Amino acid sequence: MNKKDVVIVGGGAAGLMCAIEAGKRGRSVLLIEHNEKIGEKIRISGGGRCNFTNLVAESRNYISRNPHFCKSALARYPSSSFIALLEKHGIAFHEKKLGQLFCDGSSTQIIELLLKECRAAGVVIQTNTHISSVDKTETFSIDTPHGNIEASSLVVASGGLSIPKLGASDFGYSIARQFGINIVNPKPGLVPLSFRPADKKFFASLSGVSLDAIASLKGIDFHEHLLFTHHGLSGPVILQISSFWKKGEVITLNLLPDQNAYKILESVRDSKSYLSTVLERFLPKRFIQKWFESQGGPLPINRYSHKDLREISKGLSAWQIIPFGTEGYSKAEVTVGGIDTDELSSKTMGTKRIPGLYFIGEVVDVTGWLGGYNFQWAWSSGWVAGQYV
Repeated sequence: MNKKDVVIVGGGAAGLMCAIEAGKRGRSVLLIEHNEKIGEKIRISGGGRCNFTNLVAESRNYISRNPHFCKSALARYPSSSFIALLEKHGIAFHEKKLGQLFCDGSSTQIIELLLKECRAAGVVIQTNTHISSVDKTETFSIDTPHGNIEASSLVVASGGLSIPKLGASDFGYSIARQFGINIVNPKPGLVPLSFRPADKKFFASLSGVSLDAIASLKGIDFHEHLLFTHHGLSGPVILQISSFWKKGEVITLNLLPDQNAYKILESVRDSKSYLSTVLERFLPKRFIQKWFESQGGPLPINRYSHKDLREISKGLSAWQIIPFGTEGYSKAEVTVGGIDTDELSSKTMGTKRIPGLYFIGEVVDVTGWLGGYNFQWAWSSGWVAGQYV
C-alpha cells in the first residue's frame, strides 16, 4: 500500500496550489488527475492567455449562500500574492480592462510555473488516473488502477460540471454525498442565454451583432458588451448576469447606457428624418433595422407622438427579456453552487464533521464574476488548505 500524508484529487488551479503549499511544509503529497494533462482549464482560459486573477478580488465579487465565507482566504492569499509568484518566475502580464490580468505570452506559462513549484516542493503528480472508491477509518483509503493509497488528508479539488469536454465530472459531489455533506444545488454559471423557438428567429438574425449594454436583475447591474448569437444572447454582460438568473426571471437591458434615449428623440422630434436613421448614430444598423421591422417599420420622427417616443425610449433603455434557459454546462465557464460552505471551516477549508477531508476551488459554493475572480478563488482556497493538510 502506498502511503502519503496528503492526496489531492484534481490537477487544476486549486489542486496545484494546495499541493505546492503542502509540499513546502514537508508533507508527502500525491496529486491525482484523471485527464492526461494537468491544468486544462488554465490552458484554455482567456483565449489561451489565462485571465489568472483580478487586481481587486473582494467578497462582493463572489456568489455564495454565505457571502462572508471567502473573505478569510482572499485576505490571506490576495491577488498581489499570486502576482508576486509570477514576477518571481519572470512571467510578463498586462491589465486588459477592469483589473483583469492576462499573460503577455501563453497560458502554458502559468502551468509550467505551477509544475516547477510542484517539483521544488516534492509533489508527485499522477495523471490519467481514475479513483474507483474512497473509504475512511482513521485514515483515507483511495483505490486506483495503480493500487491503493492511504492518506491522512484528502483534498477534493475536482472542480464543477462546467466544460465537460475537458473532463468535468461530479466526483466532488459524489464524495460529499458519501460522507453526508450538504450540497447547494449546482447550475451553469457565466453562460450564454437561450430563447424559445418562437423568439430565436429574431435573435439568430442578429447573430454577431455586439453593443454596449447594462444588464439588471434583482438590484444587480453589470455594464459590459452584449453579443447576439444564433441561440440568444451572450457576451460579458450576459455571462455575468447569468450566474444570478433563475428560470422565469426577467432581465432588463439598457441598450443606450450612456445616453438618455428620450432626450435624444425629443431633441429631433420636428425632424423629417426617419427615427431609425437617428438611432443608427448610437446603435448598430442591423439591430435598429430588425428592431423596427418587428414593430411594423420606422416612420419619420415627426409622425410620432410624445407618448410614442417615450415608449420607444423605454424599449431601448429598459428592454425586458425572459430567457428560456441557458446553453448548459457545455458552454458554462463555471458551476454556481457546490459544497455548502456551512460544512467547511473558512480558516482551513476542511470539513467540520470529517477530520482530514477538504474541499477547495470550484467544487465549493463560491463562484466568482467573470474577470479572473474564479482563478483567484482557486489560488486562495488552495493556498489556505495547503497550510493545514
